[in-house]
Amino acid sequence: MPGIDSAQHTVGKGSDVNSTANAFGQGAGNEGFDARRRGGDGIVPEQIGERTISMPPLGEHTAQGVAGLSSLAWTDMGGEEDFPEHAVVNHQTRHGHKTLWIVLLSTLAVLIVLLVGSFFAARAYFQDRVAPGVSFADVSVVGKDAGQVKAIVNGVVQRSTITVSDGQGHTVKASLQDLGTKVDADATVHALIGAKGTDPFQRLNPFRRATVPLSAADNKLTAGEFVTTSFVTPGDRAVPSSIAYNNDTHRFAATEGKGGSVPEPEPVNAAVDRMIAQPGTPASVKVGYRSVDMPISMQSATDAADQANARLSAPITLTAGERQSFTIPAQTLASWITPAGDPAKGQISLQYDRQAIADYVANDLPKELNRKMVSQQDIVDSHGKLLMTKVPGVDGVTVKNLSAVSGPIYQALAGGQGGALKVDADVQAHDVKQTVSKYHIVVDKTKQVASVYDGDNLVKTFLVCTGRSGGDESDSGTFTIYLRYRTQDMRGLNNDGTPYLSKDVHWVSYYNGGEGFHTANWNYPGIAKGDPSDNGSHGCINMYEQDAQWIYDNCPEGTLVNVVGNQPSGPVRG
Repeated sequence: MPGIDSAQHTVGKGSDVNSTANAFGQGAGNEGFDARRRGGDGIVPEQIGERTISMPPLGEHTAQGVAGLSSLAWTDMGGEEDFPEHAVVNHQTRHGHKTLWIVLLSTLAVLIVLLVGSFFAARAYFQDRVAPGVSFADVSVVGKDAGQVKAIVNGVVQRSTITVSDGQGHTVKASLQDLGTKVDADATVHALIGAKGTDPFQRLNPFRRATVPLSAADNKLTAGEFVTTSFVTPGDRAVPSSIAYNNDTHRFAATEGKGGSVPEPEPVNAAVDRMIAQPGTPASVKVGYRSVDMPISMQSATDAADQANARLSAPITLTAGERQSFTIPAQTLASWITPAGDPAKGQISLQYDRQAIADYVANDLPKELNRKMVSQQDIVDSHGKLLMTKVPGVDGVTVKNLSAVSGPIYQALAGGQGGALKVDADVQAHDVKQTVSKYHIVVDKTKQVASVYDGDNLVKTFLVCTGRSGGDESDSGTFTIYLRYRTQDMRGLNNDGTPYLSKDVHWVSYYNGGEGFHTANWNYPGIAKGDPSDNGSHGCINMYEQDAQWIYDNCPEGTLVNVVGNQPSGPVRG
């Protein structure tokens, strides 16, 4: 509109307010400004002729400058729906900014929760597994558990071979075991899983690297013997004095060596060291020969044998629970001891096989220390009084945490002091089962009678004839009736080796192997006189028919039988 453009131009050039207002009024018509509509918006009232208009303060740096004046014109010309466009845009922009911040902050919170959750999940996952950044040989081990890692270690060890040649057409391929190197697979697994410590931030950092070698002990003595035996004939080879365990004497003994030719040991020893540090890749070395005196003296070997025997004489005893104990046999200890040393330096020493000890503890020790719980079986009378413990109770024992005892066994053996070691175990206390025996029977060989008691009260007394003198005497002791027959054919051997047969024997109650109560109608005279010296049985208690039946009818299996007294030399009754 021309009026608005003129007003903007005039104000922009610094004209006075009145002239500007006149110009604006002329351009806008006679309506002017609605002071009532704008009176609350900070508009300054100004008199122009007979009309009053509201004007915003004008200034060079105010929002109500030229643009502001234009806004007033637009507001006066239109209705409430014609608010300035930039005011609506500003409101929408502020609302959009607020929404954007909410989205950004929510996304950040979700990311933080995911990161924290992932961290704790990773820490839990790798707690018992190989951490990121750990390397072993040429095999990926990250994230593997102990069982998987052990299988990998064993596979790598099998591939760790060294081919030795002498340039004269002789070649031999040797494993680490052939060369006397003892690999501790369990220790290697432990080292791999614990390679980066326990700090979770360091442990989970994939840029923090760790290379783990084999946990192994080399044996230059065995390596030299293997290569020498492979390349040099028996008559020409040098042999170091050494020691060996003798299964007949159960001791180590020294054997004397001799001088001769040997392959150079240094290339092989260096290859073994490299293989321990970086296993899994086959290697090849070349050796020459040299002539040497006896590599290890007889005196040095004798001293080593004495040290080994001292360790066999120091027992190592393991205890689980309160009473279950086991001493490792000397022969087993000997299998863990091997001669080691360096023939090039004339040295011999003892080496102890950690892996063999660990395998023994895991596989054999439970068989020696574990035991099943055995219930105690007591026989009591009708009043609850203990008559006899038929079967003693045994607590059950199950060993656990066996890996913790391998180290102490190794230390006790290597130190030569032996010792008593405690093995962790779960113990199941035995229970007690009671069998009520209404009666108990006392057989008195001195008096040749059998008395039946109910508690301390005498119930019956029977005449008997016990086992014959001269090898068939009835055994003294405490027993229980365990087997009964109404009728049985009895067979056996007499003292002269001839067989006997007693048919249809009535009312048999066995209490001690082949000894028992039964009718002996063929020996009534012996029962009447109480004469086992001339009329005794093969060990049983001979009785009258009605008496043997009373025992059978009233004394069931489990009834206590106590045989006491001395064997008479003749009849005890006239």
